[in-house]
Amino acid sequence: MLVLAATPIGDPQDASPRLRRWLGEADVLAVEDTRRLRRLCAALDVSPRGRVVVHHEHTEDGLVAELLGEIRAGRHVVVVTDAGMPTVSDPGYRLVAAAAAEGLPVTVVPGPSAVVSALAVAGLPTDRFCFEGFVPRRAGERATALAALAGEVRTMVFFESPHRVAATLTAMSGAFGAERSGVVCRELTKTYEEVRRGTLGDLAAWASAATVLGEITLVVRGASRLPVVPVGELVVAVEDLVAEGARLKQAVADVATHAGTRRNELYEAVLAARATQSSVG
Repeated sequence: MLVLAATPIGDPQDASPRLRRWLGEADVLAVEDTRRLRRLCAALDVSPRGRVVVHHEHTEDGLVAELLGEIRAGRHVVVVTDAGMPTVSDPGYRLVAAAAAEGLPVTVVPGPSAVVSALAVAGLPTDRFCFEGFVPRRAGERATALAALAGEVRTMVFFESPHRVAATLTAMSGAFGAERSGVVCRELTKTYEEVRRGTLGDLAAWASAATVLGEITLVVRGASRLPVVPVGELVVAVEDLVAEGARLKQAVADVATHAGTRRNELYEAVLAARATQSSVG
């Protein structure tokens, strides 16, 4: 089968027992960097017995057929990246898609993820979020991509390289607004872990003045869902729909959905307004 195995994003002690087992028992280990693999295995006191192949963005296309052949022959192919979960801004997607298309077995060894780790410590809403990976490197393309996300209401998680983080935060400040909350998570689980919170404007100024090093994950609060509309205006909108022939409950549902307010609260407000008008009349 094909095994996607998550590796520690920093501290080797985060490695799971299943990762240790698969590193030692795999028939084929597909890895991004053989030096990283050696260091990880040394830290975990594991001695791989399988064949090791270099599997990264530049070699993946050429390896897919070979690795699928290994799986068809009854061998276990284990994919590991330098850190975190394979396929998440890392190699593995093409291989998984090809294996799935053939109906070959694919399984996962869960483990550390910079995405959910950063989301957890950021202190921003976690009920809904999206992962946007790396923003484009070119300034124009980056500005276009961020402008398209300006209205995104979910918390957003990005990866970024340390030498581009200042430019990205500056672009985010311009696209999302300097007062939008953000968090820079640097070197998570490592010795010099840092979680810096603030507005995008403040974070951009900090990154521009500092020498930022290490692995970077950015977390940005989503946009406000909808502007607050006075309840009186919503009641008028409901009554306008009713006057045009809509049933009261449907009119309330339509206006509440558009305004982002609770239906029952708006319904009670309409009834209260009608009662007030009746008493005045």
